[in-house]
Amino acid sequence: MSCLTNMSEPLWSPTPEQVEASQLTQFSRWLENQTGQQFSSYEELHKFSITHPGRFWDSYWHYTGIISSKQANEPVADLELFPGARWFPEASLNYAENLLQEHSSKVAFVSILENGERTTTSYQSLFDQTQSIASQLASLNIAPGDRIAGWLPNITQAAVAMLACSSAGAVWSSCSPDFGASGALDRFGQIEPRVLFACDGYLYGGKTIDITDKVRAVAAAVPSIQKIVWISIINRDLTLFEGEEKWDTWLKKPSRPLIFKQLPFDHPLFIVYSSGTTGMPKCIVHSQGGTLIQHKKEHQLHVDLRPQDTLFFFTTCGWMMWNWLISALASKCTIVLFDGSPFQPTPAAMFDICETENVTVFGISAKFLSGTQKVGVKPVASHDLSHMRMLLSTGSPLSEESYRYVYNDVKPQCHLVSMSGGTDLLSCFLIGNPNKPVYEGELQSAGLGMAVDIWDENGHSLVRNQGGTQGLKGELVCTVSFPSCPIAFWNDPGDQKFKAAYFDRFPNIWVHGDYIELTQNDGYIIHGRSDAVLNPGGVRIGTAEIYRQVEHFDEIIDSVCVGQNWKNDVRVLLFVVMRENTPLTTELTSQIKQRIREHASPRHTPSKIIAVGDIPRTMSGKIAELAVKDVLHNRPVKNTSALANPESLKNFEALSELQPYPG
Repeated sequence: MSCLTNMSEPLWSPTPEQVEASQLTQFSRWLENQTGQQFSSYEELHKFSITHPGRFWDSYWHYTGIISSKQANEPVADLELFPGARWFPEASLNYAENLLQEHSSKVAFVSILENGERTTTSYQSLFDQTQSIASQLASLNIAPGDRIAGWLPNITQAAVAMLACSSAGAVWSSCSPDFGASGALDRFGQIEPRVLFACDGYLYGGKTIDITDKVRAVAAAVPSIQKIVWISIINRDLTLFEGEEKWDTWLKKPSRPLIFKQLPFDHPLFIVYSSGTTGMPKCIVHSQGGTLIQHKKEHQLHVDLRPQDTLFFFTTCGWMMWNWLISALASKCTIVLFDGSPFQPTPAAMFDICETENVTVFGISAKFLSGTQKVGVKPVASHDLSHMRMLLSTGSPLSEESYRYVYNDVKPQCHLVSMSGGTDLLSCFLIGNPNKPVYEGELQSAGLGMAVDIWDENGHSLVRNQGGTQGLKGELVCTVSFPSCPIAFWNDPGDQKFKAAYFDRFPNIWVHGDYIELTQNDGYIIHGRSDAVLNPGGVRIGTAEIYRQVEHFDEIIDSVCVGQNWKNDVRVLLFVVMRENTPLTTELTSQIKQRIREHASPRHTPSKIIAVGDIPRTMSGKIAELAVKDVLHNRPVKNTSALANPESLKNFEALSELQPYPG
């Protein structure tokens, strides 16, 4: 059993007053009045939400005040089909309309670039700009179902373009400007957008990068693109080619009143993409209604987001957290956007923004927290974060070390939420809970309406079949449909790729691909991706368990752990990136192995620890373990364009430490 499951002292607990005032408590009591049932704990509320999913989601629809022109008489049809259930099949609504209900001088967006350039946009101005861009899309006869793409930084204009697209019933898809031409073409080439909103360049790491030639090359290779609309970041005097216009010109043209096209609940809203590290990226289609109700539930019940909050989540337009962030407009809060390096001009730059903008809810990746800890950033001593009540982390499992870092060196009194879900569901399976304590290394709760379970390799529940025994590790599965389940993969006849991605292993059961454990606190620990689970001697080991121990060594700034086939077994290999001018000595190697052996198990102990110059990561910052594994087994990596730093794979080729390799 992992030592984490014995953690009994919480790092943070809500006060009785905070529990009483939370929106989760208010909704629970409202639901009690509606149903006549009593929910004495979160676990009872969660059980109701997955035992009676139609009743739960219908209740939340009315509680949160979703705006629709036609409501549904039945919340779900064909619930027994997973996939295939149809949520709110009779409803008609518009996603953008639900995000643009506030019409006032209240600030909707604060947009900040790496060079410090800062702009603000009120809710009224946001509405007006959306109306202007929607008018120009209408002049191009953009119709429901047409695709519109954004190749943009995380700036206000990206949100406006998306909202204008959504208002017309078109489908929005975006990637960030650091994508290479082949990466963008792999995505946009599949979905065939009619309009491309693009920037001329972006700022990152103190550099100015021009991408105009890259954008034009991709547009020329995608015949469906009829118009490029340029948003200027670096070149205010961009010369236009045929079929190109400027954003500022579109804003100044006469506009017609904004019309929100009323569409079915399951009308496509977003196309987002799998990482693409095992082939062409999968184009995952999400519905407008599923996205809206799921995000509102997460924002308001799990994050306790309110109009007086200021939400800042560091993301790019190529990560699903951007979609999640923009949906917070439906909660009428202020959203801070940032584009650039999170460590520019200093490693404390994101905390500078939190202080200056009075951020109340701050979101970041686990890798960022590890990075600021490694370089000694201690906001508790250098910044006024008195406004910050919650810190969100996602992207990869948050290590024990990072939990301690937050409470020792960032802010002792804040609600730290490690959450996990993904592009696949555009939301979370495991998320925060404002009414429960935070324990080191644990994700607090399964989300309401998300029927999370842990299954063994034979399809048996380790939770139900073992009487709720904690400490058993297995596959994260979801056993009941939910509204933000993808409606399809793009261009996937018969849903063959879609079903193969999640439902092939167990019929009617979503297999998410995470290797997890239930704790004695009814929380969860993620031990890594199940497709990257190591299997030395037939014992399944999650890579996150090893990363947690490596985090304790300041000499190491990054690492990747993979299994290599070796003499009819699997051996564990750990690759580390050392801090500058710090060698990987025999003594340090022994210390790393000893810590892993003592704090994880002898099975976790790497056969070899090897220093490399860099670790491959996806565009969203996740470690590309399978790509490393392919290189080590002399297999081709199927799609290097999905990697942010594909050149790093050379670090793993023909390593002398691994010779001879028996194959």
